[in-house]
Amino acid sequence: MFLLKTHTVPHNAPAARLSDYACGIFEQLPSRKGVKKAIKKGAVRLNGMPAETGRWVQPGDIITLVDLEETPPKQYEFTLEVVYEDDHFAVINKPAGVKVSGNQYRTIVNMLPGNLKASPLPDALKWAKPVHRLDVPTSGLLMVAKTTQAHIHLGQQLEQKTIKKAYHAIVKGTPAARGHIRTPINGQSAHSEFEVLQTVPSLRNETLSLVRLSPHTGRTHQLRVHLASLGHPITGDTTYDEAGNTMLHKGLFLAATSLQLQHPTLTQTIEVSIDIPHKFASLLEREARRWEKFRAT
Repeated sequence: MFLLKTHTVPHNAPAARLSDYACGIFEQLPSRKGVKKAIKKGAVRLNGMPAETGRWVQPGDIITLVDLEETPPKQYEFTLEVVYEDDHFAVINKPAGVKVSGNQYRTIVNMLPGNLKASPLPDALKWAKPVHRLDVPTSGLLMVAKTTQAHIHLGQQLEQKTIKKAYHAIVKGTPAARGHIRTPINGQSAHSEFEVLQTVPSLRNETLSLVRLSPHTGRTHQLRVHLASLGHPITGDTTYDEAGNTMLHKGLFLAATSLQLQHPTLTQTIEVSIDIPHKFASLLEREARRWEKFRAT
């Protein structure tokens, strides 16, 4: 059994049953169905003990998510870009179209053994474990713990929302120059911030805009839902854009490009960033050229 994440019920939390309260507090369990299934399996525990879905939580209760299976990953040969690595944790650049974990063979979890060095520390994990998730079609920076202390500490930073994340996306249309989106998602508060960096004309969509995004909460598909709610869905989003209005075989134009966090054991801030994917600039340049060619004719 391996501890994945811990949550302490705050003193001002409203009365709720465990199955309702636990929905949304663990990134690994984004759906109510998944929460109930995990509780019944014993993977969600209340004050260290298995509990029933109908158990009422109280302020000060400690809810933990544990991995009961601990099945070793089946190594998948694939070269990942390792952006940062030390004995405690690493940050990799997740390719678009790859699941972080799951029953499939082609996952980040199965790719990690062939890309990261084993930690020599006493609390080293048997194998490296992702601390959070990115949607399958989203590319970019993913934190991976190599020790138990790093896994717990980074998980606490995610829960306390002290890790600063930045994304880049290409959206349809021209949003306001900058702004905040606070539209609730599945009844839960959500907050995203955006800034438009570039806008080009587009024959198909009138304009396309490159935006920088900062999620202040971590709801499922938050950035995709929020931008679609503004009427500016992310290019290539087959879930939240209008049917038939996405480019085939180009993927989702959303990438996690920057992380700022506290090192899990050292008193220092770690900042990691990557370049915006090349396909973003290619799309903007191509759309601008097509527009100019259309005007010329």
